[in-house]
Amino acid sequence: MLETQKRGRGRPSRFDRSSVLLEAMKLFWENGYEGTTFEELISKMSISPSTFYNSFGSKERLYREATENFMDHAQTWIQGALSEEGATTRQAFTRLLKSAAEELTREDLPRGCMVSLSGTHQAPDLTPIRDMMVEYRAASEVYLADRIRKGIRDGDMPDTVDADGLAALIHAIIRGMAVQARDGASREKLETIGRIAMESWPETSKLAA
Repeated sequence: MLETQKRGRGRPSRFDRSSVLLEAMKLFWENGYEGTTFEELISKMSISPSTFYNSFGSKERLYREATENFMDHAQTWIQGALSEEGATTRQAFTRLLKSAAEELTREDLPRGCMVSLSGTHQAPDLTPIRDMMVEYRAASEVYLADRIRKGIRDGDMPDTVDADGLAALIHAIIRGMAVQARDGASREKLETIGRIAMESWPETSKLAA
């Protein structure tokens, strides 16, 4: 979506909101909320201070919008992995962890996960930012649990499985992979983590045995 950026004289220039939002998202992702300055933002986004305030209102509002942009991106590959037609729950989560290894080590984006890495330590006046991240992480965990419950209904998961507990475990593994990726871990290492994690996956056949 193109928006108008006012200039002092002459015709106003136009900028692509999605493109500048992507640049802001990557900057926040790389440096965190507090570690990103206003000057860095307008430089990276290639817009003037007045355009920034007219279009985004404030740094916090921009951060919220950038985080929503990230969540849209993350939900695309997460849902793609977990909603593959005909896949068992085990196959879906195997694909999820493999996709996580790929996404967390992409070369065109900062390493790790913007939401997993952000908001765990914030100044007292930034409590709304921290709370927003907590809500996003909780929502992701609920989504994983819902997919596990579907597996129980479909009969490819034991009905004794603690769906919330297993979802919390998988979520913790992915968050750990995000930290590893941020520290420079290779995609292969993350894939190994995912593979080993799935070795303890509960199955109906094992329960029957």
